[in-house]
Amino acid sequence: MLRFIGVVEHAEEKGVARIRIFDEFRDGLEGLDTYSHVIVLYWFHLRDTEEERNVLKVVPRRHPGAPEVGVFTSRSPSRPNPIGLCVTELVRLEGNMLSVKGLDAFDGTPILDIKPYNPRADSVPDAVVPPWALRGPKT
Repeated sequence: MLRFIGVVEHAEEKGVARIRIFDEFRDGLEGLDTYSHVIVLYWFHLRDTEEERNVLKVVPRRHPGAPEVGVFTSRSPSRPNPIGLCVTELVRLEGNMLSVKGLDAFDGTPILDIKPYNPRADSVPDAVVPPWALRGPKT
């Protein structure tokens, strides 16, 4: 069974968002502030409809000139399981509140999980992507 562990409460100035982790999961945050970046997994709750869950082909909108591709070839929020993933900078951790920079989620977005970003394990320097994926903003 999937359980949400928190919620995006609001965005602050300069691209910083606040995530409130529910009290029952607060102990799981111990030591997280020793990392500069965290991976946030969240639920695209605004795309959690039968229609959006049936989307299998998309044109990545944030990448000019991108071709139509399969949904698993994109970061589209329309997908069979509307799970989002974002690497963010951990600006501050106070109690059960995380302030993060670079989160691509709306207020009220349910949080599925938080994981520490480890460049040794999470970075692939020689990864290959199609040319269209190199255009546009970071996703």
